[in-house]
Amino acid sequence: MKMLRHLAAALVAAGCLTVVQAQGLRPEIGKPLQQAGELIKAGNGRGALAKVREAEAVGGKTAAEQLTIDRMKAAAAQRAGDNAVAVQALNAVFGKVSGPEQAQTAEQLAFAYSQLKDWGNAGQWAGKAQQLGRDTPALRQLQQYLMSQSGDYNAIAKDAAAAVTAAEKAGQRPAEGDLLRLADAQQRLNNTNGYIQSLEKLVAYYPKKDYWTAYLGRLPRKSGFAQRLGLDVMRLRLATDTLETADEYMEMAQLALQARLPAEGLKIVEKGFANGKLGTGTEAGRHQRLKDLAIKRDAEKKASIAADATAAASERGGDALVEVGYAYVTMGQAAKGIGLIEQGIAKGNLKNPEDAKLRLGMAQIQQLSTKAKGLQTLRSLKGTDGVADIGRLWTVLAR
Repeated sequence: MKMLRHLAAALVAAGCLTVVQAQGLRPEIGKPLQQAGELIKAGNGRGALAKVREAEAVGGKTAAEQLTIDRMKAAAAQRAGDNAVAVQALNAVFGKVSGPEQAQTAEQLAFAYSQLKDWGNAGQWAGKAQQLGRDTPALRQLQQYLMSQSGDYNAIAKDAAAAVTAAEKAGQRPAEGDLLRLADAQQRLNNTNGYIQSLEKLVAYYPKKDYWTAYLGRLPRKSGFAQRLGLDVMRLRLATDTLETADEYMEMAQLALQARLPAEGLKIVEKGFANGKLGTGTEAGRHQRLKDLAIKRDAEKKASIAADATAAASERGGDALVEVGYAYVTMGQAAKGIGLIEQGIAKGNLKNPEDAKLRLGMAQIQQLSTKAKGLQTLRSLKGTDGVADIGRLWTVLAR
């Protein structure tokens, strides 16, 4: 409501109502109306209303004089915050004018009724203003507000989605407010997938930490999302600084060790120790034991990885080559890892071919020389099990 009051006041200040100058009016009407206009400009709505009433008390008014009084009365009442009087005056004006002024008056009536919390009349007058050709940012904001008051979240979602689509088709970034309205409406409608898609657009266009937290917290709940991608979600959380607790760091490190990526597991633990998430409190001993295990596994992997690569090359399918290749990537040897992953993909017979392409793209974006190719690889990912979602998010982070 505060926003609407500010908008209404701004419309009056901008001369939303066309008040006919007092010239040509009888002095007993023209003089108090001129004084009312000056008081409106000074922000004294109540004083202006008093002057309007002086003019109103004059007898034998012509139609033109009455219209001028009604116009000034509406402007003064809105400046004074007397919306009941404003509604009465604006209704009188609406029936006597045409063209742009009539559309303008309809908009003012919509605002005045909204201040009275008469949502039905406010919505009707807003629609009438639009039908008469009125299209202002203030009117659009009012209509959005009225929809939220109505609780018609299907209408809100439809309106917000149309605004987002129009901006994207025009090659523009959608308004953050439209994306938030869309996300809120879809959440209230229990449209989980639609809500998650809206959050994805928010992180793509406005990559704020709060949006990343909301999106990555809900991505695993998306229909069809594969459980095997749990470590991938946590990688994104680590990259966006939305991994918060000691337990989350411990879980992610353990998942990396289980995936036979001890170098990655060790980096996770070391980051947890560095930022104070790990190594403190009653669980400090447990944290240290995990770190010791990661160090041990990392040393073992470095000693065996060359032999692992040779063994992987002799296998019928390419999964082992992809795994060893990505292990090299986590050890800081991206170029060597990329080569092995590409060999694995070329060999075929992969359990999850899109997963292999995801690993390739994630490896490629780590090097400047292969970054453009990596973005192309990530954008090419297909499927509905979450791999394509993960790939798109890495392209956002790699920009």
